[in-house]
Amino acid sequence: MQRSLEPYIIQDLGKKIILITGPRQCGKTTLSKSLSQSYDYLNWDASADRLIIRNNRWDRQKEVIIFDELHKMPKWKSWLKGIYDTQGLKPNLLVTGSAKLDTYRKVGDSLAGRYFQYRLHPFTAKELKDSFSAEEACERLLKFGGFPEPFLSGTERDYNRWRRSHLDIILRQDMLDLEVVRDIQGMETLTELLRYRVGSPISSSSLARDLQRDPKTVKKWLQILENLYVIFKVPPYHKNAARVLLKEPKYYFFDNAQVANNEGAKLENLVATSLKRELEFIEDTEGTAASLYYTRSTDGKEIDFLITQAQIPTYLIEVKQSDSSPAKAFKHFHQFWPTAQMIQLVYELNKEQTVRDGPQIRSLATWISELSLI
Repeated sequence: MQRSLEPYIIQDLGKKIILITGPRQCGKTTLSKSLSQSYDYLNWDASADRLIIRNNRWDRQKEVIIFDELHKMPKWKSWLKGIYDTQGLKPNLLVTGSAKLDTYRKVGDSLAGRYFQYRLHPFTAKELKDSFSAEEACERLLKFGGFPEPFLSGTERDYNRWRRSHLDIILRQDMLDLEVVRDIQGMETLTELLRYRVGSPISSSSLARDLQRDPKTVKKWLQILENLYVIFKVPPYHKNAARVLLKEPKYYFFDNAQVANNEGAKLENLVATSLKRELEFIEDTEGTAASLYYTRSTDGKEIDFLITQAQIPTYLIEVKQSDSSPAKAFKHFHQFWPTAQMIQLVYELNKEQTVRDGPQIRSLATWISELSLI
């Protein structure tokens, strides 16, 4: 199954270093190896490959050299900058990583102007539309998540086994490469708590009380889970950026099936992952920046998602399981952003419609399968 980023990356090979980041096991290595039949693959986690990397002894007759998990190498940016500046792109250089590479800014020199970055996500309904119907894609994404191995397996048993090992590797291996965290059990408990709070504003102080830990520690743990692509943050929208930093964000899982015991929250997480993937895809391939928020008034009126483009609100999106009656909050927020499209996504919908002076009522499955925000 070809990934949507593939043709764009192929076009950029040979222009600059290619950086591909994303959650562990979302398909970065498979994608990288599919770009050319002539490649040399070197993984920093493998001791033999580390020696080859340190000694610069890869096969220069190959078209592409793939460095996996290179960010774990001390001063990796300085090293990579040196290779690029002295040897150029013969062969082409491609770097992958399962942690956000910008978390390593403290080490090495800047690679500014020397790379193109692509963020690979697990499967979304849009990426699956040529292989599955919209309804089937959404059903499988809700049950098994979008990570290729459990999604393609399509059984609950395989998903549960995969999820246990996947999270264990992240918390007991990847995290230790990123931060010195001794309280692994606390991190596991935090992750479990978040599974039941998807779609709700999250207070680090409240989590700290539940975990009996210091709020600063919990805030740091949340950032680590973001850096390792376990969760992502959706902040509340406010014209004043400083105000946004003070308000409670929502957190969603890259793995849709992580969400526990709430069908509505699972649907909201599914839409969140679809929107985040689409916005980052547009930014990485077109250079057009957009941001994802939620919006809430002081008296409790709320819309699940607000998208801004060029800092202007362009979409208001509400997610429902079966309620096709227009959410009352649309009317409230529309007076502030009259040009923003209002869309209510309903999973169990008999007929789509457009309400006069109100939102479009759309099938959730169809809309995210055909998602286009530009």
